[in-house]
Amino acid sequence: MISRRTFLSILFATCLALISWLNFVPTADALGGKLPAINQSAPDFTLPTNTGNGKMSLSDLRGNWVVLYFYPKDFTSGCTIEARRFQQDLPKYIEKKAQIIGVSADDVDSHAEFCDSEGLKFPLLADTTGAVSKAYGSWLGFMSVRHSFIIDPQGIVRETFVKVNPVIHSKEVLARLEELQKAA
Repeated sequence: MISRRTFLSILFATCLALISWLNFVPTADALGGKLPAINQSAPDFTLPTNTGNGKMSLSDLRGNWVVLYFYPKDFTSGCTIEARRFQQDLPKYIEKKAQIIGVSADDVDSHAEFCDSEGLKFPLLADTTGAVSKAYGSWLGFMSVRHSFIIDPQGIVRETFVKVNPVIHSKEVLARLEELQKAA
């Protein structure tokens, strides 16, 4: 017998896949709205987190590269795969002086449970109102959309990823980060 949680996760993932496959929104705006412009300042934010002192701001990370990734929901199949890949590549990101930050509408308790169950060693931020996701064009009414951004040490958006495949995404981000660092 399938558990209720597993059933809901599968149903949720199927709905997300269907929405992505049908691509309801024109690509100019991406699926979640207007994205921050490349080579412009990244929208600053402060959100609660499951790690450290309980809150994290983008401005606290100045001086480091930041991989800011938005994802729909803790414990869903695509989000779990994406998080595992980032965790697997975490030593390479640390070597490049880059901080990985995950953001979704889930609360801090859900993030803590997700990190514990998956062994994640990077912070997940709770954007329960969707305000930060909206600022990054990554909000779809009640959840974050799977988008990622590379932000340089001065707080400038250097790359945007909107058509994300969770299985290979971390490798794509890592390769682009390396290119950006070489060009800097």
